[in-house]
Amino acid sequence: MLRFSFFVAFSLTTIMSFGQNALLIRNAEIFNGKDASTTRGHVLVEGNAIQKISATEITPPEGCTVIDANGRFLMPGMIDAHYHTMLAGIPQQLVMMGDLSLVALYAGKNAQEVLMRGFTSVRDLGGPSFGLQKAIDGGVVQGPRIWPSGAMISQTAGHGDFRMPYEIPHDESRGLTISERLTVGVIADGADAVLKRTREQLLMGASQIKLMAGGGVSSLYDPLDAIQYTPEEMRAAVQAAENWGTYVTVHAYTPESMRMAIEAGVKCIDHGQLADEEVAKLMAKNGTWWCLQAFLDDEDANPKKDAFSIMKQKAVSTGTDQAYQLAKKYKIKTAWGTDALFDIQTARKQNKILAKLDRWYTPHEILKMVTHDNAQLLAMSGERSPYRGKIGVIEEGALADFILIDGNPLQDIQHIVEYEERFVLIVKDGKVYKNRVD
Repeated sequence: MLRFSFFVAFSLTTIMSFGQNALLIRNAEIFNGKDASTTRGHVLVEGNAIQKISATEITPPEGCTVIDANGRFLMPGMIDAHYHTMLAGIPQQLVMMGDLSLVALYAGKNAQEVLMRGFTSVRDLGGPSFGLQKAIDGGVVQGPRIWPSGAMISQTAGHGDFRMPYEIPHDESRGLTISERLTVGVIADGADAVLKRTREQLLMGASQIKLMAGGGVSSLYDPLDAIQYTPEEMRAAVQAAENWGTYVTVHAYTPESMRMAIEAGVKCIDHGQLADEEVAKLMAKNGTWWCLQAFLDDEDANPKKDAFSIMKQKAVSTGTDQAYQLAKKYKIKTAWGTDALFDIQTARKQNKILAKLDRWYTPHEILKMVTHDNAQLLAMSGERSPYRGKIGVIEEGALADFILIDGNPLQDIQHIVEYEERFVLIVKDGKVYKNRVD
């Protein structure tokens, strides 16, 4: 198995407390991840879980670290449900050099920044993240919990086909492509090949499977309206995933590709900005999750240089408003993610991109989506989840992932954007990673 090397960068404000026995947060204004109102109280953490929440004083156990929140806002750690931990913070040309250690070094540094932005969990939807996940969980490098998909599975000429024109026609004697060697994406044509590649990702530890069901913005060849994979190929992946107790999510923008995927048994659509009324009704009827992104034609869009990608990106942004309106109209189970890719500056706007949801949602709806709701999507991995315990909420028995904020984002969502100054405490798995509480 490939070995990963990671750069560990510890900030001066970060406190690593792996030996910590107990932590008591006093006098906090608690948003539990679900309710629109908050409650004033105290939270006791023992080990990696919340043991007690009380409106009355809690006597700290011996050796307990006590932090007085002094009325500050306590909320669950945030979740990005569409992230690429290995690809968000590195230019694409460096990835295509094929040096996995270089990719890993960039990813390790970016992972720490993700955690420092208050994101304690991410659903990784494509890339060689298995090693990074193990390094984070083992304390080698700081970062969020990762629900990995492994390599994106794509048909020839699909959204995950990153080959150059000189590599066509494909010559089996040349071996795997750079993208396949790095397990960024793998090409599979035919139901048998899709079945094999799906099972390989499950072998490696995939929490869920990611397939490309339609055209994309970042890919070199495929138009947005291209329908990718056949129902038979799609069902092969769905069957393999379900046999392992998990699910398939697909990259798709158009109603045609979305409908084919849903009818094949796919449980989540990622993107879908060009959806129409009929496919929205189908999603609502089937209970399909919709992981949407606030793709807008503004300064925070993933930067594109070639005219073809720019054209596709603008086309996607025109459908974003309607997509969110349809999701709300039909009460579709909606998740959120950034899908930052190949650009560290875009990746660092994670909180700002989240706050853009105020175009369609109230602050309470935004905070609930990025905590409780996104956690419900992650829970669909069932026994394939790499972590045991409830996340996305502050309640007794839940995992101790939370942030303490100087200011109330239920009143002003921009407090989430000002994370460097306002996020005074970040805790993941019961361990303190940042503490600037006076």
